Amino acid sequence: MPTDDVTAVHTASLSSAALSNASMFDVLLVEDSPSDVLLMQLAVEDFLPTLTLHVVPDGVSALAFLNRQPPYERAPRPRVVLLDGSTFRMNVVEFLTVMRQDVAWKELPVLVLSSSAAETDVQQCLLAGATDFITTPMGLDAYTEVVQRTLAFWADRTSSEES
Repeated sequence: MPTDDVTAVHTASLSSAALSNASMFDVLLVEDSPSDVLLMQLAVEDFLPTLTLHVVPDGVSALAFLNRQPPYERAPRPRVVLLDGSTFRMNVVEFLTVMRQDVAWKELPVLVLSSSAAETDVQQCLLAGATDFITTPMGLDAYTEVVQRTLAFWADRTSSEES
């Protein structure tokens, strides 16, 4: 996937409760694996009508997206960042360290998604500024359940903070 490519996925309606939140729920997914991007797209498909998934391949592109640097000048401000636990060009700890130094992003929720359950990985990410570390389960159904439960929590939490 080219580093200047952003994929936006608009999802359709699932629940009337989700319809009550009229503001957009922009989510930035930092993921370099096309198959994992597809897995995430499947997990959020038909989930929240206000969710737009924006995809960048690595931490360098994610920082450009957040700071609206070329080619992301028109990028929206995401309400949550989903960060692959093993991106190239800039690892998770480097990305979090740089991002958290910018006052504009100190409070932005960053959730690290990883197949690793190693305590050292979890601790490194949390100490670097991750909001949470989520060990992703195997299988589409289990993965979808974890993703949807997590995003529903953050959609509700970030919409209530805006009120």
